Amino acid sequence: MSPIAAELAHALPPLVIRGRALLPVVQGGMGVGVSAHRLAGAVAALGGMGTIAAVDLRRHHPDLMARSVNGDKATVDAANLEALDREIRAARAAARGRGMIAVNVMRAVSEYAAYVRQACASGADAIVMGAGLPLDLPDLAAPWPDVALIPILSDARGIALVVKKWSRKGRRPDAIIVEHPRYAGGHLGAARVEDLGDPRFDFERVLPESRAFLAAEGLGADAIPLIPAGGIDSHARIRELMSLGAAGVQLGTAFAVTEEGDAEPAFKAVLAGAGPGDIVEFTSVAGLPARAVRTPWLERYLAHLPKLQAAARVKPRCALRFDCLIQCGLRDGIAKVGQFCIDTQLAHALRGDVGRGLYFRGAGALPFGSEIRPVRDLMVYLLTGARPQRA
Repeated sequence: MSPIAAELAHALPPLVIRGRALLPVVQGGMGVGVSAHRLAGAVAALGGMGTIAAVDLRRHHPDLMARSVNGDKATVDAANLEALDREIRAARAAARGRGMIAVNVMRAVSEYAAYVRQACASGADAIVMGAGLPLDLPDLAAPWPDVALIPILSDARGIALVVKKWSRKGRRPDAIIVEHPRYAGGHLGAARVEDLGDPRFDFERVLPESRAFLAAEGLGADAIPLIPAGGIDSHARIRELMSLGAAGVQLGTAFAVTEEGDAEPAFKAVLAGAGPGDIVEFTSVAGLPARAVRTPWLERYLAHLPKLQAAARVKPRCALRFDCLIQCGLRDGIAKVGQFCIDTQLAHALRGDVGRGLYFRGAGALPFGSEIRPVRDLMVYLLTGARPQRA
């Protein structure tokens, strides 16, 4: 146990996953490349769960980019699997046996099955899956029974569905991330932008309903740790959620802007400097609602969206030879959803290109405002309510 983990171990009850006691603050997965080995390893080293986002990690490896930038889909996919392997191994080395290293895999990504298998084979402690119902995750991870499986869901109905389906396969979730679409960043667990405020997503409703379902199933209300995510910005809010039955919480944007975050400093400045009026919801290329910072690129895109939708046509192939998504509005000519290359725009953001980047961000305030602080400071504040002094 790290010194800080020992110091904070009694601040709040631990999050226990597969018998391992963790600090009850989980770092969310953020792609493309925003949460890679540096951030995940730093969180795990403190005794928490650090999360690597699986998609297009080759962008952190110049040799893999050089090998695949003009390659076909098979070449790009192979480079990304090698990058994922490298990132998991580097994160585990940084963690030094502490905490857990998770890999976030979007169900909406075309190569999700390969990412799951590679993550398990490379030594990930957990697979976290959202952006679609992960009904086949137990099958994909079956050869690695010690890897924790954690779906991301948003309402009690979805939780009940997944638990029942998995139970028929002889497996149940090792924990469940309960993501609130009204507050989370990135792709959101609602069918339409208009549904983001539906009260069925409120933690005050989802947590008691889900615990009651688990009890009715004979599993026990605490059988599966429930981990709310979205809009959590203080120690007081964490205590409120734990009083409702939460076993821990997950944050994304607050970790993205830490010193150890894997994106460039200019990326962190955009996220940390955005106020409530700078955040916008729109429909992304996968057909899911999304939340991001209103950057110059996003302003231009939204202004031209009607024309782009009118001109939507099926493309003969993905411009990047990548086919990152199972369904892509731009590639597949689906006019009612997004008409841009999400991988390209997120890659621009990773490098801090404000003029061309798409910056996913949660709707809530950040614990330290526009300050860029170490992961340690964030964990201390969230677990104790104390604000560490700047060095």
